[in-house]
Amino acid sequence: MHERERESLPPELGQLFADGGTGRVLGVALPPGEPVWPDPGYAPQQSYPRPAFWISDAPVSGELWAGLRAEHRLSGLWPVLLEESVQPWSAGQIAPDPPSEIDNYRPAAFMAEVWSDWVEQAPEDHLAELAPFGRDCPGLAEPGILQADPDAIADWYAGLLAVRGMPLGLAAVERGADAMAVMGWQGALHHNEWTPPLAAVVRTWEERFAVRVVGLGFNTLELSVAAPPVTPAHALHVAAEHWAFCPDSILQGPGNLIDYAEQIQGANAWSFWWD
Repeated sequence: MHERERESLPPELGQLFADGGTGRVLGVALPPGEPVWPDPGYAPQQSYPRPAFWISDAPVSGELWAGLRAEHRLSGLWPVLLEESVQPWSAGQIAPDPPSEIDNYRPAAFMAEVWSDWVEQAPEDHLAELAPFGRDCPGLAEPGILQADPDAIADWYAGLLAVRGMPLGLAAVERGADAMAVMGWQGALHHNEWTPPLAAVVRTWEERFAVRVVGLGFNTLELSVAAPPVTPAHALHVAAEHWAFCPDSILQGPGNLIDYAEQIQGANAWSFWWD
């Protein structure tokens, strides 16, 4: 990471903001990269007339991610490590939503709807996967207790992910959860066709579990967690939230909430993937 005197954002970053990035500054030198425009088929320019995000040409270090994370309050740019994949970054299948769209969704209502829809269609013998809750959605879990500095945990996890060789995305957002919508990520398309309700869930995880959005892939999401559940009962309740958010990570992984809860108890990272 190369620190420098803070300067106004260069034009390719300023255009990520509706106001051109006025008053925004950045004190970290960036590698070569370019803005990524929305797919006109998803978001005609008259409705989204600016790039969805900026992406580096090559993989970056965890140190650079951490430096940009620290600059977020001044730059307004949230860093996201991106899986190198043919889709969606290089294919241009980008369908951004404004952060205001996220405000229209309530995480508890989203969870209850997913739970109810699945229970209505599931064979009776499959309800054991949701034990001990079964047909009754438990609602949102209580907040976790902070175990470490959220920024330090995020930087730690970014360092682990960066070893995979991941390019950098920068999104003009006030908080990391909003990057999921603003960047036009569609990783959960087969579970939920709209990203804003998922971003609304991650917003409340930021508040209740000191989560930070660290990485995105074609169908993956990587979060750091500084206030994870530390008791079996709390972890089980959080596992129920994870199931509504991303059933595939559980049903095609441990297979049930009880076993999955053991995996996330005290864990400082949550990793999701959608089939």
